[in-house]
Amino acid sequence: MSVAHGTIAGMTSIDERLVHETAAEYGVPGPVAQEFMARFRPCLYLVPHKEVPPSRRENVRSAARTGGLPALPDGVDWPEGRAPLVLSVDCAALPHDVLDIELPADGHLLIFTEIEYPPESSVVLHIPAGARTTERAATYESNGEAMQIRVYEPRTLYPVPGLTFDSDWQGGPQTRAFLDGDGDEDALDSFEEAVLDAPFAGHRPGVCVQIGGFSNP
Repeated sequence: MSVAHGTIAGMTSIDERLVHETAAEYGVPGPVAQEFMARFRPCLYLVPHKEVPPSRRENVRSAARTGGLPALPDGVDWPEGRAPLVLSVDCAALPHDVLDIELPADGHLLIFTEIEYPPESSVVLHIPAGARTTERAATYESNGEAMQIRVYEPRTLYPVPGLTFDSDWQGGPQTRAFLDGDGDEDALDSFEEAVLDAPFAGHRPGVCVQIGGFSNP
């Protein structure tokens, strides 16, 4: 990972100097910062173009789309249950050296689910690169009755590297000792936010899609 003007430019490793400098700024001891770094995982955020940091906008490449209708190979129909398409990811457009999980090198991942928790069903399809596909209609017939599948608004998304952390990291021995002593919990929370905001030049996006890393509980 390289750092320029305080901005994290890659996520293949952690810049310990930047994290320790940020910890010192917020009054967080070095051993606590070290414990924090041990609980990092990289991720990719998929965001609208306006949420891409200005330093990245010139070269950023679209990598996903929300909603719309699925383009599926011959003989492949909507998944059982006909949940709506919520996301299409162009695997070849993702920066694969960022993540610590394996994804297909090319083709598209189509994610079908209802946007609710927990969803009744979720399906992920991988459409190989070069496969002949046809866009499917949002209507179908059931028992002689015309039915409509929900179609979400298509929006183009762009990948930006980010960091996530284990939400239980504050249970580590060094951090517990800090908080049980004279440690300031608000300062610790501010330190967390500052480190996680660094890839976005100080301002992470609000609502976005995340690939990899720890999920947000």
